[in-house]
Amino acid sequence: METIVLASNNQHKIKEFKEILTNYNIVTMADVGFTDDIVEDGTTFEENSKIKTNTIAKYLREKNLNYMVMADDSGLCVDALNGEPGIYSARYAGEHNHQANRDKLLKELKNVEDPNRTARFMCVITLLKPDNTMLVAKGTVEGKILKEETGDTSFGYDCLFYCNDLKKCFGESTDEEKNRVSHRGRAIENLLKQL
Repeated sequence: METIVLASNNQHKIKEFKEILTNYNIVTMADVGFTDDIVEDGTTFEENSKIKTNTIAKYLREKNLNYMVMADDSGLCVDALNGEPGIYSARYAGEHNHQANRDKLLKELKNVEDPNRTARFMCVITLLKPDNTMLVAKGTVEGKILKEETGDTSFGYDCLFYCNDLKKCFGESTDEEKNRVSHRGRAIENLLKQL
């Protein structure tokens, strides 16, 4: 079984990748000894994903470890907010706090009515092979922002995002349902077609 080093410490993302990529041994950057913070200063999801992938790949080369490296960058893009929060989704309210981010989003959309609350989750995954071949895969899921939190509030914007494909809020969905249609799930599916 091939090993992929995932450039993330986000336990929710790690769990999601492991549930979908069952034919690979998924290890984290912490598992290979990388403990530094990675500065994501790109202006797009793809740039940030490549920054993470390249940073971990450089570390692995220095340690003579020959693994594939994968990273993703993703976020929520709301049409009425010109694509915000976008690459700033995790720190939309100035800190990495799910509740504060959701509160800010609801405040920004306070005077926006249906059908103008359309949004999408976007994900870009980059995978760098040991031969330096870089694969890029993208995935999106369309929906809208609800006016109040619904279901599980433990992760990100899920409890505010009504998924068109599921006909319900991500916060009300099982992990299996969400993985089947999620932006990350779709990006992984597109990546697997390239592997």
